[in-house]
Amino acid sequence: MSSPAAAPVPAHGRLLALLAVLATALVPALLLAPHALAANGSQGGYANQRNLVDAVGDGFVEYWHSGDRRLSPDMQQLVDYWFRFHVAKAAIATLLLLVLTALGILLWQAYARAGGPGTARRAALASAGTCVAALALLSLLVVMANVQGAAAPFTSLLSMLPVGTPGHGALADTLDQVRQSLTDASHPGGTSTPPALATMISDNSRYHATLAVIAGVVAALLVGVSVSLWRRFARTARWQRRTRRVLGSFGALSAVSSPVLAVLAVANTATATDSARGLLIFFNGG
Repeated sequence: MSSPAAAPVPAHGRLLALLAVLATALVPALLLAPHALAANGSQGGYANQRNLVDAVGDGFVEYWHSGDRRLSPDMQQLVDYWFRFHVAKAAIATLLLLVLTALGILLWQAYARAGGPGTARRAALASAGTCVAALALLSLLVVMANVQGAAAPFTSLLSMLPVGTPGHGALADTLDQVRQSLTDASHPGGTSTPPALATMISDNSRYHATLAVIAGVVAALLVGVSVSLWRRFARTARWQRRTRRVLGSFGALSAVSSPVLAVLAVANTATATDSARGLLIFFNGG
């Protein structure tokens, strides 16, 4: 008869395996599923990047010359598609982040509790935990970027315009007009702002304000996590070296990451408050 203490081991292993399988399935889903989930009917062609870029260019030219703040029908269709794309990608990335977080906690707990001479097992657990932590951080960035894109999908679409490359034709002429209008708008007493440009400035402000808020919230959360980890580090007995190593490593990572996100929040706040200047830098290829 097996001892009661042995029962949790296979259950723990099964949970690790289940989470690993889920993470393995969600990574390709993050890359492939958003376009399919965002498409409906005629919009299936947007899954091709070249087709999407061309459609954005054509739609932008039409909208700029429409003389209306409201998006033109083609541009609105693209924006609706891109909104659904960002929502789908943010949802999948959030699920992946949760799975990776749970998987990482289990791996690092197993590493901290691993006893005996199993050096190779501990090294494997540490390597797996490090890879999972890196993927979780990347997933967090994907969530942040796609929440930002869902909040202002029009500005997100504009990033596909070939603003930094020489061009010709209607799109190149339109981009030149946008640059000139933004230059005029940056000077006090300049000419009146074209309707399309007013929408672009407003949406760009929302785009950067959204990321500023997200980055600020995540930075504050990381500060809290770092404080909690360092407190646990201080309360952990010195002989529990692996536990202290894990707590100290993630406490330091959280402490280092939070200022980076705080700087990101400040930079995006500055752009949101001077949206026209930020757009001018973008359309000049910056």
